Amino acid sequence: MKSSVLNFCKREPILTVSALAAALSCFLVPPDRAYLSYVDFRTLALLYALMLVVAGLRNAGVFAHLAHAVCARAKSTRGMGVLLVLLCFFSSMLITNDVALLTFVPFAVVLLGMTGRRQDLITVVALQTVAANLGSMLTPVGNPQNLYLYSRYHFTAPAFFRVTAPAWGLSLALVLALCLLLPRAKLEPFLGEEPGLDRKKLRLHLVLFTVCLLAVFRLIPWPAMLAVVIAALLLFDRKLLLKADFMLLLTFVAFFIFAGNLARLEAVDRLLRGLLKGREYLTALLASQIISNVPAALLLSGFTEDARALLLGVDIGGLGTPIASLASLISLKLYSRTRDAHTGKYLLLFTLVNLLLLAALSAAYVLL
Repeated sequence: MKSSVLNFCKREPILTVSALAAALSCFLVPPDRAYLSYVDFRTLALLYALMLVVAGLRNAGVFAHLAHAVCARAKSTRGMGVLLVLLCFFSSMLITNDVALLTFVPFAVVLLGMTGRRQDLITVVALQTVAANLGSMLTPVGNPQNLYLYSRYHFTAPAFFRVTAPAWGLSLALVLALCLLLPRAKLEPFLGEEPGLDRKKLRLHLVLFTVCLLAVFRLIPWPAMLAVVIAALLLFDRKLLLKADFMLLLTFVAFFIFAGNLARLEAVDRLLRGLLKGREYLTALLASQIISNVPAALLLSGFTEDARALLLGVDIGGLGTPIASLASLISLKLYSRTRDAHTGKYLLLFTLVNLLLLAALSAAYVLL
């Protein structure tokens, strides 16, 4: 029994730490009905559904097929890496940073494996992660904290873009500069025959992906989206319902509980009001490093009316530690489960890249 628990903790360290933090906070705030308000069920539902749909597209052969097509035209590792990184940066503006990483990190794994450049996977995934987190800051639908703060502070679209566009533009330039870390090695792919596509599965999961996007854009309610996805998979591909990363979903729940309990502690209330006054950006950035930027936005928005500083603080604060943005946990999990993964090396490069970008964007914030 003890051995099984230790093995689980080693296999799921992020879930273990977040669950312990949530459990300890429960001693400070005993469980009650308010706990239900902590959890962002919409985010969890979207994440679960998109995990299933992306897994379905993978089973249909979409990523292997796209990888083959791109490899046939790619001329260098750097060119291919830039494409993979920019796909995350720009797509995250519309389909959220979580979805961008769920979609294109597996694509990168397939692509680099097919071209014999698995040694570049650490760099590409680390850059994809920061690209998704920074690209998503532009729009209200790019990430969960933007959606919440857009509503909380009653932003108009022009006012919102005036806050986010300058940081977004600088982020794009910095991400492109970091792509120079990739070698300009000539690609020598061993493609073999073009992978086949299961067109029936492809059509099904493209429709379901569209349904998910409609929910992301709030054109349909998320419960309806979840019901459609589950019903369709029960009818046509029920084995896929168990293909989601349930440990990651539980990690999200644990973080929500931890942040929700902190907000109800009187001492924390006094501390946050004191810390935030005139220091909204720095407090939001530091809080994001500990509890992640989505809970930080939820937690701090009740103590300040400086919407600009808080918005930029939690968006830029998504850089830094692996838990600063919950989306970063997705790429970490996806990479750690690849063949011959070097998770320690990945975390080292991830941290260096994040700290570099965090310093550059924070310096720009102070100067501007």
